[in-house]
Amino acid sequence: MAISYPLAIPNTNSIVQFNLDAQNAVAYSQSPFTFAGQAHAYAGQIWQLDVTLKPMRRSQAEPWISMLTSLRGQFGTFLIGDPLACSLLGTATSATISGSVGDNSVTATINGSLLAGDYIQLGSGNNATLHKVLVDLTSSGTLEIWPALRADQSSASATLSNTVGKFRLASNSISRPSDSRGIYTISFSAMEAL
Repeated sequence: MAISYPLAIPNTNSIVQFNLDAQNAVAYSQSPFTFAGQAHAYAGQIWQLDVTLKPMRRSQAEPWISMLTSLRGQFGTFLIGDPLACSLLGTATSATISGSVGDNSVTATINGSLLAGDYIQLGSGNNATLHKVLVDLTSSGTLEIWPALRADQSSASATLSNTVGKFRLASNSISRPSDSRGIYTISFSAMEAL
């Protein structure tokens, strides 16, 4: 069977550290004389990811090693989401999102509530994008999300549980050290695939 991207990760039970960082493209300059500053926010917003897996024996490590090797460095993509945020903090059972590419404020029609810190996913597979809710929304209205929409959305159904985004490795090499006891320690960095 041919490898088809984006790949699914083997499991989330092996993840012991998951750092999902929000990167913003902002220019800031400060006067060396008055210390007054000026900031300019550009459109760039991207997820950065660092993952550490628990120490594993070869039989447990090989599915991860094979998946990471299958990516062929930065060429392939994979789907991953925050393993500790598989369900909502809010009570929403459904949500549809409308907005234009680049919008951080979108129109949401929801059944229930979305709370700050919830994740929503728009699209699936190769079009999956992961967004964080920034402000509580207890009824349909304007929803503040990060990052901004990657594509125009018109009443797009949002995934509310087990949300994922599409990522690619941050490097073309993967280290998979093992010790004399046959224990593998695997970690990798990735960035959102735009």
